[in-house]
Amino acid sequence: MSDLIRPHDYPRSSRYDPGWLVGLDMGPNPLWLLEDLSRDLELKPGMRVLDLGSGMGATSVFLAREFGVDVVAADLWIAPEKAEAVFAEAGVAHQVRAVSAEAHALPFEPESFDAIVSIDAYEYFGTADSYLAYITRFLKPGGQLGVATPGMTREVRDLGAIPPHVKALVGWEAIAWHTADWWRFQWDITELVTVTSARLQENGWHDWLLWSRACLEHGATDRDVVERTIAMLEADRGEYLSFALVSARKNAAPAS
Repeated sequence: MSDLIRPHDYPRSSRYDPGWLVGLDMGPNPLWLLEDLSRDLELKPGMRVLDLGSGMGATSVFLAREFGVDVVAADLWIAPEKAEAVFAEAGVAHQVRAVSAEAHALPFEPESFDAIVSIDAYEYFGTADSYLAYITRFLKPGGQLGVATPGMTREVRDLGAIPPHVKALVGWEAIAWHTADWWRFQWDITELVTVTSARLQENGWHDWLLWSRACLEHGATDRDVVERTIAMLEADRGEYLSFALVSARKNAAPAS
């Protein structure tokens, strides 16, 4: 567990008990991804933030504690009462509200958030050409959108096939994993937002591997998936896999 406390790389995340985070595991280390992404965002106390695809709630706890923002934690698969128990235990229940929501039918008023973040979830619902227009409805003008999603060093389309070691774990779903340049173009071309950063984590694959090994050793619930994830990352070693971190600000609507 001590290998997961890395104050030089992730000073904020290192203040959290890695055992607590393993207990909420649903994939790659969400706090490392969020902390890295947050360097490209401007989050200030009192902001209203949507944590889209919040899972068990670790990222919502982090947002509330580290930035003093008010969080709406939205997830389709985790019951709100389960996430609320996490928030209560972490002492942030007064700042975080859990809701059950499908990403294409969000129960919010237009322009009701200062920022929307999505950690290791956007690839499941946000790659369609039309989705950016939908999700930015809920941002105030100038509001921020930040996404951390599994990324590729080269597009699957350019490779001509999904690399076998990636396909062995996720199958065709890897077509939703894109390069940072793909994301920049996809968002910029709409003129709905101004992309402020689009980058591929240099050692994202290694962080993912380190975290997966720790979860396997310390109580992963789905050991088969974790073991196959480790096999994928050990075979890849950064040749194709990382995480794309993308952030943008919503542009003001053109004058009519």
